[in-house]
Amino acid sequence: MASLALYSSLRGPQIRVSSSTSSPSRPRASCVVKLPIVLSPPRRSRRGISVISASISAPEARTTPDDLVASILSKVVGTDRGVSLTKEQHQGVAEVAQQLGTYCVEEPVKCPLIFGEWDVVYCSVPTSPGGGYRSAIGRLVFKTKEMVQVVEAPDVVRNRVSFSLFGLDGEVSLEGKLNVLDGKWIQVVFKPPQLKVGALDFRYGGESEVKLEITYIDEKLRLGKGSRGSLFVFQRLI
Repeated sequence: MASLALYSSLRGPQIRVSSSTSSPSRPRASCVVKLPIVLSPPRRSRRGISVISASISAPEARTTPDDLVASILSKVVGTDRGVSLTKEQHQGVAEVAQQLGTYCVEEPVKCPLIFGEWDVVYCSVPTSPGGGYRSAIGRLVFKTKEMVQVVEAPDVVRNRVSFSLFGLDGEVSLEGKLNVLDGKWIQVVFKPPQLKVGALDFRYGGESEVKLEITYIDEKLRLGKGSRGSLFVFQRLI
């Protein structure tokens, strides 16, 4: 088995993911992705010297990041953000997400690609992104139109759920402050939610807090996992 020193020195080649589109909400970004390395078991040469070889594991067909992104989107788009999926289909989404996680950039919380406007296209637990509005009863009353998360530099997060209630347009919004916990985990402390329905506009409840691990990020897709294991798939809008 390779020693810890040897393993840490074999960091592998890196791919630079860059964004050429500049906008106020999404600065020019540059993030480094690591490719996995395969260490072969030690073998002895004719001179009795132990030799350890390392090679880059070439992605097989349909396992490149772009293919995996396309695969996971094909599984979740048009499913009411995962509500209509079976248990087996949810497992399929989780498996692709796990594969994508192997291509995650180092310290994704520091990657500028997190900034922008994101569509919440999937959650493994339907009530996680919308609370009671996305419960079984809530979905019957509140017809969800869109679920959007906006992340603005340096530390602002805005969640918005738009819906229709008996023919009236409505919206629930949250604004919070993003705190970095480590290279992958963030904490967001939200102010009390604001509810708008027709001419009504008011705040209710108290502050809330969530913790989320960023498990993958690129120009199109962001994956997150909540502190209780809920999987989120975000697709970039802007």
